[in-house]
Amino acid sequence: MVTSWLKRLKARRGEGYIDVCVLILCAMFVIALAVKVLPVYIMKQQLDTYATELVREAEISGCVGSETTTRAKILNERLGIQPEIQWSKIGHIQLNEEVTVTVTLNTDIGFGGLGSFPIELNAQASGKSEVYFK
Repeated sequence: MVTSWLKRLKARRGEGYIDVCVLILCAMFVIALAVKVLPVYIMKQQLDTYATELVREAEISGCVGSETTTRAKILNERLGIQPEIQWSKIGHIQLNEEVTVTVTLNTDIGFGGLGSFPIELNAQASGKSEVYFK
């Protein structure tokens, strides 16, 4: 397979020029697609980290309130994203009660003048409280 391509490229008749041009065009299209799509995967990973750290804060403090809001502000600054946050419970969370956070972020994959493709990224994390309230 590879040797046939090399023979075509070495041929002096010019048949391989069109093949090489199409191959280069396709390669550039794949690279352009990767440049636009790969940052979305990175953003999804950041969203997962965001949700995990928020739940961990709720587990340690035993409540969803000012502590988790403060932690969300710190994460907003550190990660550079501002997602919507939804909790399954608000207020004190008793020992071993489960709490879940759902974090949603809308982002846009655009290809210049070709169009805009808005997508919604979701991350969910859950944990159990580590604080006992009398």
